[in-house]
Amino acid sequence: MAAPTATVPTSEVLREWGRIGCIGFGGPPAHVALLRELCVEEREWIDARHFEDANAACGLLPGPASTQLAIFLAHHVAGARGALVGGLAFILPGLVMILALSALYLGGSPPEWMRGLAAGAGAAVVAVVVQAGVGFGRAALAGREGAQRIRAFAYALIAGAVTIVAGAWVVLALLGCGLFELLLRRSGWANHAASVGLPAIVLATTSVAALPDLVWTAFKVGALSYGGGFVIIPLMQADAVTNGWMTEAQFAGAVAFGQLTPGPVVQTVAVVGYAAAGIGGALLAAFVAFAPSFLIILIGGERFERVRADRNARAFLDGAGPAAVGAIFGAAVPLLEGVTEPWQLGVLAAAAIALFAGRIGTIPVLLSACAAGALAALAGGAVPA
Repeated sequence: MAAPTATVPTSEVLREWGRIGCIGFGGPPAHVALLRELCVEEREWIDARHFEDANAACGLLPGPASTQLAIFLAHHVAGARGALVGGLAFILPGLVMILALSALYLGGSPPEWMRGLAAGAGAAVVAVVVQAGVGFGRAALAGREGAQRIRAFAYALIAGAVTIVAGAWVVLALLGCGLFELLLRRSGWANHAASVGLPAIVLATTSVAALPDLVWTAFKVGALSYGGGFVIIPLMQADAVTNGWMTEAQFAGAVAFGQLTPGPVVQTVAVVGYAAAGIGGALLAAFVAFAPSFLIILIGGERFERVRADRNARAFLDGAGPAAVGAIFGAAVPLLEGVTEPWQLGVLAAAAIALFAGRIGTIPVLLSACAAGALAALAGGAVPA
């Protein structure tokens, strides 16, 4: 990986990364495309091969990959100060928007249309999550044959089951599957195994206080999530509902808001933080969730190419990646519990048809679901609490 050029003024980084943070609707694919357009095509700050290597290396790391790519590129063009400025400029616009939505939605008496809007989006987001699982699943199975494919299915089934039964501990499934695959490769058995099983470990814990629990939830999101932004859903869901911070319906709405706002999907953790402890909890959750991304780039950015080529890292992700796909599918089950009204089922069915048959993009589908929900609420339709 090329060394940082550190020739671009931080004021320019602030402007350009802030612009992407404001218009980056559509999640990681949109972020990567906008960053490539800026850094490779328009300004030629980094060549295409180095960009693709950085993007691939970020995909091997835990946490929000597109955020880490944005921080890495800012570090490449403007050094450590540029990384801090660029990363914050990329994150903060969407964070401000989602905090405003949180205050409106989770306030003491949210307007009826707002509750309906969230309920409609929450219904559609179930289809969005399933679509994401299908897409990630195809990518995870690409190039795998025989025993590797069987193990990938096993890892996905394990993580999916843990997500449904004990979602708060899905991180154990992700780590366990990754470590199991790593040990299997290093032992030399991987080429001969016909299939592999891994017992799901289910633990229970007692909440001590809201803030420690919130910090742990945010830390899992920022430092222990593998496989893209949608993996944060099972990592947060059980914590948010079990601890009494949010209902299933409120959490589904929060996930939808994370999709509808620009910037990284990980900002959904701020909604959970707001529900747990107000604005202070939202800011704390966001800080804990994003801090690992900054530390990873500032400390190890120049070792990215070695990480990408490392066999151990690759083996671990070959186990954790399929497990993350299973966790995404598993998250759709508890999200469905927030869909309780007949009109929501209609919105969910329409969203599924639009996404899978009509191949319409996520943002138009969610915006349509928001409009349908708001209209249903204003027309007197029941809205889940």
